[in-house]
Amino acid sequence: MARSSSIKNLTQAKKAKNDEFYTQYTDIQKEIEKYLEYDPDTFRHKVIYCNCDDPFESNFFKYFVLNFNRLGLKQLITTSYKPSPVANTQLALFGDDESISNSKGRPKVTANKFVINKVHDFDNDGEFNLKDVSKQLKANKQNEWSPLEGDGDFRSSECVELLLKADIVVTNPPFSLFREYVKQIFEYKKKFLIIGNINCLTYKEIFPLIKENKAWLGNGMGRWISGFIVPERYELYGSETRIDDNGNRIVSTNNCLWLTNLDHGRRHQPVPLMTMAENLRFSKHKEIKGKAAYDKYDNYDAIEVPFSDAIPSDYPGEMGVPITFLDKYNPDQFEIIGSLVTNNVDSYSYGIPYVNGKKVYARVLIRHRGIEK
Repeated sequence: MARSSSIKNLTQAKKAKNDEFYTQYTDIQKEIEKYLEYDPDTFRHKVIYCNCDDPFESNFFKYFVLNFNRLGLKQLITTSYKPSPVANTQLALFGDDESISNSKGRPKVTANKFVINKVHDFDNDGEFNLKDVSKQLKANKQNEWSPLEGDGDFRSSECVELLLKADIVVTNPPFSLFREYVKQIFEYKKKFLIIGNINCLTYKEIFPLIKENKAWLGNGMGRWISGFIVPERYELYGSETRIDDNGNRIVSTNNCLWLTNLDHGRRHQPVPLMTMAENLRFSKHKEIKGKAAYDKYDNYDAIEVPFSDAIPSDYPGEMGVPITFLDKYNPDQFEIIGSLVTNNVDSYSYGIPYVNGKKVYARVLIRHRGIEK
């Protein structure tokens, strides 16, 4: 009940085009560190663009600016998508210094642009932190802080101009504009690491990219992302919501993922499997254990595998697996054929999946590599 209430919050937000879900620092750090484990130079000499992030509030900005030198970044660009409803409640980068907004002739909640070229212990107190970044930006020393002419929409000409300079885009895009956001990334041929809803895997704009090995999941989905910060007006439901030690209101939806085209080690780990005979005899799932054979689809020549850990290691034909399998998908071990979904969403969709006359959940069609039929 608690989990469904949390997901309901996210679903309602998406329907209402309410995109005010802010990523926690720990979730950003945990994900990015996995790419560094695989390749320490993943971000080295790269221009990182966070184009849906109020620089005053964004934990993406906070992570990259505090790790600027360790990652070896060439430049960090951060722009706000629109005035933030949580302005100066999260990072409070400039504190209560009203002289900044007055001298610049603008309120702090306008759309802003930060361009970071170099960071260091600016006040020489022996420690580098956000105070140094703040003082460096105020002094206009090697970095830039300026208002945007428009509202900071990632589709605006000034934001596209910044996108052209970027090597890698890292952000949590607006839920309501996810399809448009991904389309733009590929139009400009950018590397990316972004957060989306698990259901995006069935979108006609997304699934073909995964099948064609142009995009894939990051290092985890669901509870791998521990929750999002939401504004005060959001009502919190059940045990999947909480208020943290800093007073942030957290909604743990458990139905989001990282989508990327940056390589990482987990993507190359083989999925451990049992043979078909072993699954039918020893599987922990009652839908499989003790049966004479796997079910087959009424309307497609493939076996139904309702759980990713029940994929038989020795079946040579096509298999339908849950979309959550993509979290474990190793392109060296499996080939993606297409999908069976509740509607024909793309050119790789082969209709609605039916087993014994009953419609089942969306399935990804796969087969083993290296096993002849």
